[in-house]
Parts: sequence; structure tokens; C-alpha cells
Amino acid sequence: MSTPFVRAEALIEALPFIQKYRGKLFVIKYGGSAMEDDHVIERLLRDIVFLEAVGINPILFHGGGKAITARMRETGLKPKFVNGLRVTDAQSIRIVEEVLDGEVNPRIVEALNAFGGKAVGISGKRVLKARRLPPQREKGSEIDLGFVGEVAGADLAEIESALAQDAVPVVSPIAKDENGVVLNVNADIGAGAVAGALRAAKLIFLSDVPGIMRDPKEKDSLIPSVTREMIEKLLADEIIEGGMIPKVKAAAGALGRGVQKVHLIDGRVPHSILLEVFTNAGIGTEILA
Repeated sequence: MSTPFVRAEALIEALPFIQKYRGKLFVIKYGGSAMEDDHVIERLLRDIVFLEAVGINPILFHGGGKAITARMRETGLKPKFVNGLRVTDAQSIRIVEEVLDGEVNPRIVEALNAFGGKAVGISGKRVLKARRLPPQREKGSEIDLGFVGEVAGADLAEIESALAQDAVPVVSPIAKDENGVVLNVNADIGAGAVAGALRAAKLIFLSDVPGIMRDPKEKDSLIPSVTREMIEKLLADEIIEGGMIPKVKAAAGALGRGVQKVHLIDGRVPHSILLEVFTNAGIGTEILA
């Protein structure tokens, strides 16, 4: 049990970080199994309200892959992934849009508002411009991903309008191409694109892994800090693989466009955002330019 003195010391430790980041933009991408536990969700969203309360401007990009997978299975569709990206046919893209914009996004906005924050839900298709990805190569074969896009640009008007109203923009990871066709985009890539366009102070990826691990089976193999150059070697050595690939690629792109620092942290850890941002030690992996 912490004493009042210990709690006061924690506030004093946080003070210089609060002063440093007041008025700055944080883009936070939230996904993985951290989105499935109600207690974890409540802690995380309260932390985002805390950021807002101390003068930081958070922008929340959410995932929803597990909810999409569950809905697909209910309709008899079998989820398939290639290089960490979901194969999305015409039926699947309708499910993706319904789940993300009709269920997940409004639920997060409602919770943030219930915790005393001020949040605005924004469909990613009004923010993200995309083009359809070409077939992807996996194990010697080329596979058409269907209605899956790569981010080609961003219209920041709705996000900037929400920020001007001191509200937290909550953005879903879907996009439109130049013909108005809705495309499923990787939420990590979407968050990275917006963070880069806004030159955010921080891009934070919250998922269900502690960060970049040299060996996922070894809890003590966390790599606490890497650079963009180190990422290329870790990818080549296949230390970074699967769903971590789009995260680190988005991180590298965002850093190249002016984002100051990227963090990969475990969203299941209580108050992981606050520990990473407002303490000297931090947790997870930080990626530097």
C-alpha cells in the first residue's frame, strides 16, 4: 500500500513531464487483446482523460480486429491474414465498416465522455485517403488482399476541428480511395500517417505485447530502445515479425516526418501510458529517429 507521501512523490516526478508536454499532440493507437478486457479498457480510457485534463492533446486510433473476426465467424467467414494484414473481400469490408464505425468507435467515445472527458468519434474514411494494395507475396505465392488499402494521404480537417474544441478525436481504421471505395487499412499505419502529418510529439502503440522482444518466449528479452537504423536490421534478422511489422514500419515513417518519439507498450499493464510518459524509467520500447 502506498503512503500519501509516496503518492505525492509520484505527482512531483510527473510534474516536469506534464510541463514539457502541455499543449503537445500524442497519437495513440489502441488494439490487440487489450481491447477485450473491460477493466483494462476502463483504465486506459481514464488515462487518456488524464492526459486531456493536464493539457495534452491525445488523438486515439482504435483497432477492433477481434470484434471483426468474431462477427465474420458468426456469418461463416474464415479470417485470413497475410503479412499481418487481413484479407478482406466484399462481404468482409461491409462487416469491417459496421463493426468499427457502428460498434467499437461509439462505445469508446461514450466511455471517454462517461469518465469526464470530451470525445468526438470520427470515421477513418473521412480522414484517411488510400489506394488498394497490390497482391502480397507469402511463401512463394501472390495473394490478393481484396479491399485492403495503403494510406496515401490524410485530410486532417475533422481531427483539427475536434482538437480546437478541446475534444479527443477517436478515429477508426478505415479509408476511402479516390473513387470513394471503402478500404480496410492497418490501424498502425493509419495512426502513423496522421502522427506524421501532424508532427505529433509522440506516437504510442498500445497492444498485447511488452514491446520489441529479441525472443517473445523470454520475458527478459525486451529491447528498451532502438533507432530507425536498428529497425532495418531487426526486420532483416526476423526478430521483428508478424503484427509487429506494420507497427515498426509506421513508426519509422512517422519519425521520418517529424514525430519526436514512438513508444511500443503493453496496454494490459495498469496505467501503462502514464508510466511511459510521466516517469523517468518508463516501460516498453521507445523508437528514436
